[in-house]
This record gives sequence, structure tokens and C-alpha cells, in this order.
Amino acid sequence: MRPLRRALLAAAVGGVAAAAGYAAHLWRIGGIAARPADDAARAILESRLATLDGAMRTLGAEYRGRILVINYWATWCAPCREEIPMFVRLQRELSGNGVQFIGIAVDQADKVRDFSKEFGINYPLFIGGIDAIELSRKAGNRAGVLPYTLVLDRSGVIRASLVGELNEARMRGELQPLLSVAG
Repeated sequence: MRPLRRALLAAAVGGVAAAAGYAAHLWRIGGIAARPADDAARAILESRLATLDGAMRTLGAEYRGRILVINYWATWCAPCREEIPMFVRLQRELSGNGVQFIGIAVDQADKVRDFSKEFGINYPLFIGGIDAIELSRKAGNRAGVLPYTLVLDRSGVIRASLVGELNEARMRGELQPLLSVAG
């Protein structure tokens, strides 16, 4: 085989290998088609959760077509307590733009009810248990930590999976591109 052909063949094989490696990387981080996060979002939106008064609701049916900020939290979680006032402010400010904050508490209903009154929470709260933590794990919360926040676009696709306490600049940065898309 001539040296030029050998070099071209080696370059072609290298290019194919690089493309395959990049495709594997995209698949691993969720950049190609049927992503597990999409299945997790669907499971979250279709799951039935208890409200503070014990009624069972389905998030997807209740909030279809809205940008959802789903926050997994607990009353005993210090970082959760720090970020919730910011969520209250943003819910008040952005609800007219189709943004809906939702809290899924990994806690007891009576504690969440008292906490809600104390903090003036102005968005829906649901009670989750081990099942809620498992759903959050499937959506990217591999360690099962709190707080954990998901941002879903108006179509129910997860656009951000955020571990730990959030600040207002980060939250606005995640929401801004979704607000620009007509709803």
C-alpha cells in the first residue's frame, strides 16, 4: 500500500474512532435521543403526589404547558431553608410568564404545613417519600441529596438538573432561555 493511501486510511479510521467516541460521550451525558432523563421527567410528571391536605395530584395534568421548577427539599435541610425565600420571590415575579415552582418535600405533612406558613410559600407543595427520592435519582440526583432542583421546559423536557443550594443568579440563568421561547 502506498504511503499516501496508508496515511489517508489511518486518518479515516482515526476520524471514525473520534466520531464514535464523541457519540458515546453524548449518549453518556444525555445528548442523543431517548435519554433516561426524558423517561424520568415523564415518570415525575405522571406520578401521583399527595398535597398537604392529602389530596392526590398528578403534576403533568396540573401544570401542562408551564415551565416547571421542581425542588426536592425537607424542613430539616439547612440549604433548602436558605433557597426557599428566593423561590417564593421568583414564583411571585415569574408566574405570569408561565413559570411554576413546585416543592416536593421529603418530610412529614404537618412539619411542611408549619414551614410553609412560616416562610410564606406561594407555590404548591407535595409530600414525597422514598419514591420521590428514587425519581430524583433517575433524573440525575445520583447521590439522592437535598436540595435537588429540576427545571423542565413547557414540553416537559428536563433542561437543568441542579444539585445543592441555588442562588438567584443561577436560577435566573437557567430560566431565562426558557422564558424567551414563546409559550
